[in-house]
Amino acid sequence: MADEVVLLDFWASMFGIRVRIALAEKGLKYEYREEDLRNKSALLLQMNPVHKKIPVLIHNGKPISESLIQVQYMDEVWHGTAQLLCSLLILTRRPMLDSGLILLTRRNTINQSKTLLHGDGMQIYEMGTKIWKTKGEEQAMAKKEFMESLKLLEGELGDKAYFGGGNLGYLDIALLSYYCWFYAYEKFGDFSIEAECPKLIAWAKRCMQKESVAKSVPHQQKVYKFALHLKKIWN
Repeated sequence: MADEVVLLDFWASMFGIRVRIALAEKGLKYEYREEDLRNKSALLLQMNPVHKKIPVLIHNGKPISESLIQVQYMDEVWHGTAQLLCSLLILTRRPMLDSGLILLTRRNTINQSKTLLHGDGMQIYEMGTKIWKTKGEEQAMAKKEFMESLKLLEGELGDKAYFGGGNLGYLDIALLSYYCWFYAYEKFGDFSIEAECPKLIAWAKRCMQKESVAKSVPHQQKVYKFALHLKKIWN
């Protein structure tokens, strides 16, 4: 019996982008169902009844929530395809800030790795949201913390092609999901990410040359227009 894979998602979701990249990297066929987040489907409410959030990956009727857990799940179930967790194997004995996540890899297998999804302070998602939602001192503080986080990531990347070395992996996917929002952050916050983190932007552009990434990540201009629309609604 062939695997039945369904992804409940929303096109601009940073977290859904992670899952789409992973599915494309692994060459998995799946049914994509776009969710209206103002009128959530009965299937979404059934598959994620507690949090009622996207993305939800459904494999043969089994729902899996949380984007990075979904990526891990894919590596465990479809281990014969591209291995995405290899980039974790080099991160032994030290903590790393990954897209607003504190990753502490204690040993060289994913089952013995601990991912702390909520560390102290704001996550990159929250910082980025504040950049385009707020003004004044609150926005300035969000920009400062946002850039500090990106500089930490750039330092971890170093001169490597990808965070794991020679191949796109887990950490690349975790951070790439934010790249399509960078332009919106820059426009609303009046700053340049590339000016302060040129290696990180070069890495992102390198990743975007991969078909699996290019077809999974929405265009930055489209995301910016979406953010403008949201801002008008909320104001």
